[in-house]
Amino acid sequence: MLISCGALAGCKLVVMDPSGDVAVQERNLIIASTALMLLVIIPVIALTFLFARHYRASNPDAVYDPGFHHSTQLEVVIWTIPLLIIIALGAMAWVSTHTLDPFRPLSRLGPKRPVPADTKPLEVQVVSLDWKWLFIYPEQGVASVNEMAAPVDRPLAFKLTSSSVWNTFYVPALAGMIYTMAGMETQLQAVINREGDYWGLSAHYSGSGFSRMNFRFRGVSAQGFEAWVTQAKASQDTLDRNAYLALEKPSEADPVRYYGTVESGLYQAIIGMCPENGQMCIAEMHHIDRRGGDEKNSEENAKRLDYDNRRLESGTEPSGATFPASGRPPQGPVQPQGMKPRDQDAASGGINQPKHALPGASGGPAPPQLNTGPSNGDSH
Repeated sequence: MLISCGALAGCKLVVMDPSGDVAVQERNLIIASTALMLLVIIPVIALTFLFARHYRASNPDAVYDPGFHHSTQLEVVIWTIPLLIIIALGAMAWVSTHTLDPFRPLSRLGPKRPVPADTKPLEVQVVSLDWKWLFIYPEQGVASVNEMAAPVDRPLAFKLTSSSVWNTFYVPALAGMIYTMAGMETQLQAVINREGDYWGLSAHYSGSGFSRMNFRFRGVSAQGFEAWVTQAKASQDTLDRNAYLALEKPSEADPVRYYGTVESGLYQAIIGMCPENGQMCIAEMHHIDRRGGDEKNSEENAKRLDYDNRRLESGTEPSGATFPASGRPPQGPVQPQGMKPRDQDAASGGINQPKHALPGASGGPAPPQLNTGPSNGDSH
């Protein structure tokens, strides 16, 4: 035990020593919940050893009472203490769930430090990409990749979304993790109280580049933040739709980069899943649905809504989880070594002959009437 404690002496548990007030409140909730549960766990463990020692076979003073079946006092203790702990835990969970609601604006910067009435939160738009992070500062008109900066003691209002798969935004020193999903926006309110360099990460598996999907979070003074914005504005790169489409292509371990200007409305296009010219935004389709649909142009609208296949068509589709670790192409007929082959029809690209067939079936294609589309041209 002492050796283990000595080995861990140089480790810093960021979750238990955070630098943001929201994370501090979450840390306190963990400590209080654990302490309440230990009120039962520690006595139970101690009594287990005490009873084992007292009622051992070699102890003549231990009372043996085979007729014992009930004790009101013991029942009261057994049920009352856990019930009180559960009530306390439930009350703490209820209060903290509403107090630490990620959508709720901050009411304080720290203990006994309310947010000044004239303080405006710093808005940061976050997009999780494969496999990197994009940060857009709409007020400052700049953007960065795999690095963000924030002034200390100023509320942060994050708006988050994803370009493809489900992901999780997490800065342990700042606040709890929050999910990002394509076509949706979530929010997170937080504040950083100490200057320093911290690490953020993706806490949800999203493909082969997941383990290196990290970013740098810099807590700086107000002057330091202005200097960081000036550095970003000095970049000659512009984040427009074409630059974004190039950026969102799958890549790993991307270096930090800055964009001196950002195209207006780009973040809204990312949420609407229409960053590419000619695509229909989700909001536009919702408007059509509210009007009762658009039967005449429904097929054309469906093509304009196609979002997931755009990478496959452009040749930038990321490899599946089985490649390149196994050397097998994604969704291919090649089976892993030692696994039973799939039950697929060899005629349709599989590797096995069908095992089960109806009596009298020829095994050939379906009758013509089953392969004929509707005569009225309706493809639905």
